[in-house]
Amino acid sequence: MSRYDPSVIEPKWQAAWEEHQTFRAVRSDDKPKYYVLEMFPYPSGRIHIGHVRNYTMGDVIARYKLATGHNVLHPMGFDAFGMPAENAAMASGGHPKDWTYSNIDTMVSQMKPLGFGLDWSRMFATCDPEYYGQQQALFLDFLEAGLVYRKNAVVNWDPVDMTVLANEQVIDGKGWRSGAEVERRELTQWFFKISDMSEELLDALDGLDDWPAKVKLMQANWIGKSRGLQFAFSTIDAPDGFDRIEVYTTRPDTLRGASFVGISPDHPLAKQLEKDNADLAAFNAECRKGGTTEEALEKAEKKGFDTGLRVRHPFDTAWELPVYVANFILMDYGTGAIFGCPAHDQRDLDFARKYELPVISTYVPAMGEDAFILPEDGGPAYVPPKTETVRYINGFAGEEAQSGEAAIDAAIDFCEANGVGHGVTKFRLRDWGLSRQRYWGCPIPVVHCDACGVVPEKKENLPIALPYDEDGTAIDFSVPGNPLDRHPSWRNCPCPSCGQPAKRETDTMDTFVDSSWYFARFTAPRAETPTDMTEAAYWMNVDQYIGGIEHAILHLLYSRFFARAMHITGHLPEKCKEPFDALFTQGMVTHAIYKTTGTDGRPVYHYPENVELRDGKGFLKDGTEVEIIPSAKMSKSKNNVVDPVAIIQQYGADTARWFVLSDSPPERDVEWTASGAEAAAKHLGRVWSLCDRIGAMAEGDGDATADEDLLREMHKAIRDVTNGVESFGFNASIAKLYAFTNTLSKSKASKPVMRQAVMTLAQLMSPMTPHLAEDIWAHQGGEGLIANAPWPVADETMLVEDTVTLPIQVNGKRRDEITVAKDLPKDEVEKLALATEGVVRALDGAAPKKVIVVPGRIVNVVA
Repeated sequence: MSRYDPSVIEPKWQAAWEEHQTFRAVRSDDKPKYYVLEMFPYPSGRIHIGHVRNYTMGDVIARYKLATGHNVLHPMGFDAFGMPAENAAMASGGHPKDWTYSNIDTMVSQMKPLGFGLDWSRMFATCDPEYYGQQQALFLDFLEAGLVYRKNAVVNWDPVDMTVLANEQVIDGKGWRSGAEVERRELTQWFFKISDMSEELLDALDGLDDWPAKVKLMQANWIGKSRGLQFAFSTIDAPDGFDRIEVYTTRPDTLRGASFVGISPDHPLAKQLEKDNADLAAFNAECRKGGTTEEALEKAEKKGFDTGLRVRHPFDTAWELPVYVANFILMDYGTGAIFGCPAHDQRDLDFARKYELPVISTYVPAMGEDAFILPEDGGPAYVPPKTETVRYINGFAGEEAQSGEAAIDAAIDFCEANGVGHGVTKFRLRDWGLSRQRYWGCPIPVVHCDACGVVPEKKENLPIALPYDEDGTAIDFSVPGNPLDRHPSWRNCPCPSCGQPAKRETDTMDTFVDSSWYFARFTAPRAETPTDMTEAAYWMNVDQYIGGIEHAILHLLYSRFFARAMHITGHLPEKCKEPFDALFTQGMVTHAIYKTTGTDGRPVYHYPENVELRDGKGFLKDGTEVEIIPSAKMSKSKNNVVDPVAIIQQYGADTARWFVLSDSPPERDVEWTASGAEAAAKHLGRVWSLCDRIGAMAEGDGDATADEDLLREMHKAIRDVTNGVESFGFNASIAKLYAFTNTLSKSKASKPVMRQAVMTLAQLMSPMTPHLAEDIWAHQGGEGLIANAPWPVADETMLVEDTVTLPIQVNGKRRDEITVAKDLPKDEVEKLALATEGVVRALDGAAPKKVIVVPGRIVNVVA
């Protein structure tokens, strides 16, 4: 073959890898293990170039580690439960199971042509009963260990999808799928006791040396450790049982600036008062229609209801503060009650101005007070960082300047000394509510019995499989709500304890549960228990985890909790309490958006393959010009996604892999362009042509005097490409491969050395372009598969430079350069520099005033 034809070589080598089971992972004590894992995809039905980039990064690492003598585990699966499948069933009249498994089949058929070195024998989907049955077993073990419990809680409720939503599923106060205004509703929910591990989860972040600092900071902020004051306001003429309102504050130094007390609409006092106050009941009901996220509350208009109650300030019993029910206070944060300090909290200030409440400053900046307008005089709220020095004007330290942290400590000491309250440490992290009122999720394995109460299902009855009726008649997804509530033959069951008629729990688990332990299941995906401890002890931890920054908080935090819980319940060794040794968060793949305006005035977005670019403009096939919007994250809603299948058909999988790695550092976004893909394809074609040319050389061809120069460049390439791969600098590795290819193409070395160099080039390219590398390897007579060949090692003696190239400046301007022996004496360097054409021309016959030779760096000539 004299022409690079991916459509021929790529299927051939994929078949060879399959035949030889090249990427099948089998436990072995003879090699060090290496577990590389990318966050597994949701089976939406089609992969895009963003998937290609993510999985290619993992594949480069997996193939490299295989070549360096490691026993590599590189699996793939699908995060397959969730609302999209149910929504698709509602829209089509089908079943989520059929939609999901059809999409999985499609996506596997799209992924395999990309040549990923995956152990497909370990593949599973989280909707497989074999998987979620083991998840149910974990739930039962967690329940027995006290890691799961059930309680009433205020939740985000989507009134259209009729399900609980996690905070991250509420966007601008609306359900992420339905777009409906989210409400606050109190339901009985199941919870994981993640908050009990707050301190441990926070402290352990310091040991995650190979995690991005920004991810650790995001997790630390989410866990939210703080020291503050717990105290109470005594009430005046409140209903029986409500003589105190407990408050927790992280800024007790502002207590002398208090002007009101606010309580949540879900606070027990608010609920008691609304029984006899219809207006308050209506206000509370309106508040509960809003979302429960901090973001939603922050954006919402601040509203309050004066209960008519008053409380006494703890420092002065004659100082009374009004009690408001406020829509921006959550029952789940702190105690569900706050004291408002308008001067030092912008939210409180907006509220105080709306309801004409006092504004009392307790401190101002230590510097520049003359230009500072107090909040009570019309200025904004002044909220200094805790580390900033401020001057207290109504605080606990007199009128002296003091840091916020010191003032907080002084306030706590003062309050404790005067019996007002006590200092406590609290965490922002709340327990993980896992109940979802949906069909397409893992059923919670408990039974509700009138006689026995809530009874765990027996493990021998697992999995509690979702009902699936082949003709679809028993499950109607067109009706809102949970279909499991309407499926009596599934819901009705005997009590596992007494045998009397009972009912199954119809809530299913949050899909975050499914992805919080899948990494452990991959170590033994067919085990009859959640894990096989021998396999888990060998393969865990994940040595390299790769995924998007959007999962930096919840998925990773929940996985860290699950690993600890699995250790407590005997499913993972202690070393696995932190499951991911190294984490890499890759950037996105972006693309321009092509838009026209429809007849109804609405925007119409066009796929890139339907747009022809000419002279910087875009046109549809009928000649209509499109508006080109600058590159943005690929989105199905904007149709700016690139289909990898089309790219493979046009250019080959190796081109797609090469381009997504070459154009940008992997932690940054990369823009997909047709011209970039075409350039990558042309380069790979040149590589093949170079291989073909070397193969056609006669044994006596070439000049042996050029051999050493080529070998030196080859060993430099080995060093630099290796360093790039090991540091996730894939683009730097590819840049070196470009340079080495150019060096090789120009070399006049003998055929044996040219052959050695091109085979080394193939080895260095094999993690990025495995098909082309295999073909070059075979073409040049390499033994076996290049995927199994050991990684080349740079010869340190060949990396020692005998010469150095020195730039020559005349009066500060570069005029020439010379290449000299590294140990050449300064006077000899000076003679050579003054004899160069550029320096002679610059001096124009004049003698230099001074020549300065900086060994190994530069020659400066002063004329």
